[in-house]
Amino acid sequence: MKRLVIGMIAHVDSGKTTLSEALLYKTGEIRKLGRVDHGNAFLDTHNIEKSRGITIYSKQAVIHYNDSIFTLLDTPGHVDFSLEAERTLQILDYAILVISGSEGVQSHTETLWRLLARYNIPVFIFINKMDISDKSHEDIMSELTSVLSASCIDFSVMDNSFYENIACCNDFLMEEYLEKGVIDKEHIANAVAMKKIYPCCFGSALKNEGISEFLEIIDEYSCQPVYGTEFGAKVFKIAEDEQKNRLTYMKITGGSLKVRTMLENNGWSEKVNQIRIYSGAKYQSADIAESGMICAVTGLTRTFSGEGLGKEQNSAPPELEPILNYRVVPEKGVDVQGAYLKLKKLEEEDPQLNIIWNERYKEIHISVMGEIQLEILKSVIKERLGFVVEF
Repeated sequence: MKRLVIGMIAHVDSGKTTLSEALLYKTGEIRKLGRVDHGNAFLDTHNIEKSRGITIYSKQAVIHYNDSIFTLLDTPGHVDFSLEAERTLQILDYAILVISGSEGVQSHTETLWRLLARYNIPVFIFINKMDISDKSHEDIMSELTSVLSASCIDFSVMDNSFYENIACCNDFLMEEYLEKGVIDKEHIANAVAMKKIYPCCFGSALKNEGISEFLEIIDEYSCQPVYGTEFGAKVFKIAEDEQKNRLTYMKITGGSLKVRTMLENNGWSEKVNQIRIYSGAKYQSADIAESGMICAVTGLTRTFSGEGLGKEQNSAPPELEPILNYRVVPEKGVDVQGAYLKLKKLEEEDPQLNIIWNERYKEIHISVMGEIQLEILKSVIKERLGFVVEF
């Protein structure tokens, strides 16, 4: 059985979460299609996400399709939360880049494309909103090949010109095409994994058009990564559940992880109390997490995003950095230094907040990406920490 971790990334308002919803519905993982603008999308589980209509936190869902299991990670599309998206890239096997058919390649799309190249991630491209686009397939493909890569190939029509375009991406594929007139699916899948080809599909997630075809292409033209027997894991996210349990999200990159295992790293040694496999807001407890699985673990108090466990090394610092610095002003009656200690918990979940205490002026300083992130932080601080702040 093939097991893959696939990230869903896009410029904001390209329909990324709607596409995730459509994939879940088409595979029978959910019985009813939700909508972002209705506040009932399966993967927008936080109250702030429902009210805002945007994705703020990366979420996961498990999809069963044919003989494959896909762990789908939906990431934020708004540039203010692009650091959350970048943290997810370090553990992906493949990415789905969603592009609006009406808007085409936008500025943040190009930033995401550079990040995908940095993290060496193979990409499937879904051109969404074709039901409202006035652009032709040819116009869009011309834009993709000129702005992103000449190896973007339209997989919606597999005729002679399709194989000719595939053959131009790789000398080995060219030789096979000249010899046979066609190219084996396995060889195309290998070329996709090596980033020699970027399959492109068209459709409308909201109208459920092109979803079945896109699923089939992902399944046919993707390869199972090879994992070793030595234990390894990469931490990519720290969060907190409703009961205030600290959750360490990780991908198992070798061997397996069992409940009650003692993990050690950089001087700490702690026991895994529980292994959770999340899908949307709900989870199932598991006794063991195998290679290639994404799980959330309780019992670990000193882990951090980007940390490598077992055979894994720590990740390099992220490429994106916050561009704004603000002073945090707690409401009257709140001890400023006490507020600083509470805010440091949020920094565990988002290290790039870079919350510091200015001893000279008795001030808290914080780094952010933009105004929307500030508004969200106000809501989160009030909800989770119990006091009001201004910036």
